[in-house]
Amino acid sequence: MSNSLQVLPASAGYGIVIGIGTIFALFMLSLTALQNRYTSFSTHFAEEFNTASRTVKPGLISAGIVSSWTWSATLLTSSTFAYSYGVSGPMWYAATGTLQILLFGLIAIKIKASAAGAHTMPEIVRSRHGKLAHLTYLYYGLATNMLVGACLVLGGAQVVGAITGMNVYAASFLIPLVVAVYVIAGGLRATFIADYVHTVILFIAILVFGFLVVARSEVIGSPAKLYELLLVASEKMPIDRNAGGSYLTFRSVGGLIFACDLFVAGFTTVWLDQAYWQRAIASKPETSVIAYIFGGIAWYGMLIPLLLNLGIQANESGIPFGFATIMGLGCAALTGDPSFPTYPNALTTAQVESGLSAPATAIALMGKGGAVLILILLFMAVTSSTSAELIAVSSLLTFDVYKTYYRPNTDSQTLVRVSHWGIALYAIVLAVFCCILNAAGISLTWVLTVLGVIVGGAALPVGMILLWEPMSTVAAIGAPWIGFCCGITVWFVTAYKRSGTINVASTGDTTNALAGNLASFGVGFIMAVVLSYVFPKKCADPNASAIAGVAVVQDERDQIPRDKGDETKVSEKTDSPLAESSGFRNELVDFLESHDVEPMDPVLVKKGERIAWVANGVFFFGAVVLVPFTLFGSGYIYSRSFFTGWVVVSFIWIWVSVLICVVWPVVESLGALRGISAGLWMDLRSLFGYAKERRRSETV
Repeated sequence: MSNSLQVLPASAGYGIVIGIGTIFALFMLSLTALQNRYTSFSTHFAEEFNTASRTVKPGLISAGIVSSWTWSATLLTSSTFAYSYGVSGPMWYAATGTLQILLFGLIAIKIKASAAGAHTMPEIVRSRHGKLAHLTYLYYGLATNMLVGACLVLGGAQVVGAITGMNVYAASFLIPLVVAVYVIAGGLRATFIADYVHTVILFIAILVFGFLVVARSEVIGSPAKLYELLLVASEKMPIDRNAGGSYLTFRSVGGLIFACDLFVAGFTTVWLDQAYWQRAIASKPETSVIAYIFGGIAWYGMLIPLLLNLGIQANESGIPFGFATIMGLGCAALTGDPSFPTYPNALTTAQVESGLSAPATAIALMGKGGAVLILILLFMAVTSSTSAELIAVSSLLTFDVYKTYYRPNTDSQTLVRVSHWGIALYAIVLAVFCCILNAAGISLTWVLTVLGVIVGGAALPVGMILLWEPMSTVAAIGAPWIGFCCGITVWFVTAYKRSGTINVASTGDTTNALAGNLASFGVGFIMAVVLSYVFPKKCADPNASAIAGVAVVQDERDQIPRDKGDETKVSEKTDSPLAESSGFRNELVDFLESHDVEPMDPVLVKKGERIAWVANGVFFFGAVVLVPFTLFGSGYIYSRSFFTGWVVVSFIWIWVSVLICVVWPVVESLGALRGISAGLWMDLRSLFGYAKERRRSETV
């Protein structure tokens, strides 16, 4: 009889975090070296380091969005809510987490249309509403990145500690520091490449677990068997406030409350997270909207109606729905099986809140091999998202603190050095913050549940600054703070009234947190509208007007290629002894001429906006309103055939996500890969020629 999930020694935890982390860091450092030598992009210059020269193609942007939004919370918390609320948990997680991504496509097009020269979100705010507004959104941006980073690292560290016995505090430090190594070397473009590699590994692991549960496992092995086990689990461990206590119904009051909490948290962690603004800035103007739409499709999946029992069947997310349905519901189904790690006990409340339902399922299915695979899966999810947060925070510190208030006229190389220090500083501060949270007994689920209370007041106002023309300066400054004060007050009062005390447990209660989330989020939005009409004046900063379209004059290779069809011009260092000795010499790509970062063509802007609005309208009314509330209102308990279809369609969408996130980036980057290969081949030929010539001269 045991309540422990530790099936691996502490050395396994250190081996995965340090060993795999080091191998991956060396791999990324090698890719960065190849990029600097064989392409026209150099990480020694700020424009490339912080914005990837604004030339990233849509497939890689989509993969980066999926990777950045695939937190440890995506894998752990979505599984937790499948375990806690049944089939509704994964769908609510997918629906309420995808809407913000699709809506951000509208922000992306506005950035390209009216803030083409921006590097960060607060820069755009400053250009429109001055320094006080800039400081307000700089604070909210940094606070959001800190809380998002905590969701990533804290969840990963607690799971590694639970499975291996590794010291949680050591994991909290090692995870961000390992990631910081390759981000410092490669900048934003390195995070995109890292995102892609991580995403490939994520899908491999998800497919392994998926096929085990629905096809290969002796314990489950088919959707029909999983259905039968969930019927048994519904009788032994009925879910409070679910129709019939069943895991197989969408009528879950707790699940609906969780969906509202996540809806607010999702807007906060996308619209206020500099990582998403940075991806929009880095994307090619003509494909920025498409990148966000396909990123949302890959992470969630648009609706495909199927005639199955009720007549409506939702296809769900390649990642949160597919993974959570398998691992979260699998945990409930396997609780009574001798292979379950805590058999005959169920998981404790603390274990569930720490996100251990998915690891428990992995261990039950594959033993120690499952524990290793889930650790690698989580490590990939944590490190890929953490890399995006590291470069995001370093950009805020570089452009919105150092360049804005300390040295406005500094050179590009200095900005890169400041970015390096910013990455290192954030990695250390984040590690310390996670250690404090862990010492206070705060879990991943708690942070995700209350995140919207703390910073949700600014979530809609920051988007309205670009999307709503009447937004005034007083509204931009005042709305977030008024929302914050109202949210905190309602949160604490509700927790005290309902629970009789204010502590970690009462404030983390989903209903108590919902009151604070809605107050912060709703009041922030309402005050933004009201204050804009009461105080309509706008106080733009004239010194930041160049954000609308800036001429970027760079040195040598710190330029966007003039030929958009050729992003991989091979360049050799002119002082290469191999090139000189062999008589082969390539000149540096000459990027000394100025390049204008111009606003996007208005015709393309209108077209992009129409595409974005149509995609958002279809998704909202189908995936957020029609399907979930039809299933909720009916109180339908899934039949065997309906549940089988539910699982099958989720698997179909996993493969659609694979095409978008794994195949598409490779296809669109074939030219770049050919260019790097050609440059590497020329270097190898020069090396062998130089060695041959030297041996010949020594012989003579």
